[in-house]
Amino acid sequence: MKRRDKKSLPFAVCTKNVGRKNKAKYERCVMKVKATVNEAKLCPKGKAAAKRKFSVYPSAYANMYASAVCSGKVKPGGKKNEAYERLGSLLIEKKSPAWQRSEGKNPEGGLNAKGVASYRAANPGSKLKTAVTTKPSKLKKGSKSAKRRKSFCARMGGMKKRLTSSKTASDPNSRINKALRKWNC
Repeated sequence: MKRRDKKSLPFAVCTKNVGRKNKAKYERCVMKVKATVNEAKLCPKGKAAAKRKFSVYPSAYANMYASAVCSGKVKPGGKKNEAYERLGSLLIEKKSPAWQRSEGKNPEGGLNAKGVASYRAANPGSKLKTAVTTKPSKLKKGSKSAKRRKSFCARMGGMKKRLTSSKTASDPNSRINKALRKWNC
């Protein structure tokens, strides 16, 4: 029996279904099989781009990047196409907003101006403001800032009692105690 090389094996389907007598049909069948066989392979340009970008090449992320380069969704070493930003978000880790990190928090408690601005950007329509740090004796009774301070102190005082552990409630450096001190509660 004749031995076939691996490349000719997929075309056996064409000889079985169409036969070699009808040459036009056979060639069309071969072209279809070639197209399906080549779909699974990555183009050399994509492999090279993935090898440059990732330290470990045969990995899931590297293959995903290589297939995106081959299909034209991503330009190698360049900017992403606008339609395929989702792929970039999988490959590149984004920073969390400033209000969730230490640079948006005031060391004395609460958020600083940068933290408040980043919170407003992340939550459109928010009316978050910085703390009322004026002493209660200096505030006019019934003014907006006096009402904000009174409301905050009542709300956070309840949270301190009910929603924190005894260790956190008694710790002077906990975020809730710092915030209460800053608001002069």
